[in-house]
Amino acid sequence: QVALVESGGGLVQAGGSLRLSCAASGRTFRNYAMGWFRQAPGKGREFVAAVNWNGENTYYLDSLKGRFFISRDNAKNTVYLQMNSLKPEDTAAYYCAAMLSGKPRSYYDYDYWGQGTQVTVSS
Repeated sequence: QVALVESGGGLVQAGGSLRLSCAASGRTFRNYAMGWFRQAPGKGREFVAAVNWNGENTYYLDSLKGRFFISRDNAKNTVYLQMNSLKPEDTAAYYCAAMLSGKPRSYYDYDYWGQGTQVTVSS
């Protein structure tokens, strides 16, 4: 069992940056690939980024490459999402998720989810 708690969301002006954190409970964090998804009002949950168990492989939504960066610290049981040059269309609830195996971009392959943290980008 893995419990995930996101933090770091908030209100930011367009062009600004935020770093989201996701703290995981349990001693098996390093066994899981980790992903970030987001959901804007009235829309489905969208893949944002993922990282494999040791941080060597990362995956991004193509449109976010170069602005968003995912990383993890297995010693701290934490995964991060650095978001730069934020745009109003990045406004959404952001969720982290943990996956033992599967496709990093597939919502259905993740086993555990956090409660989400809201990111609002003003124009």
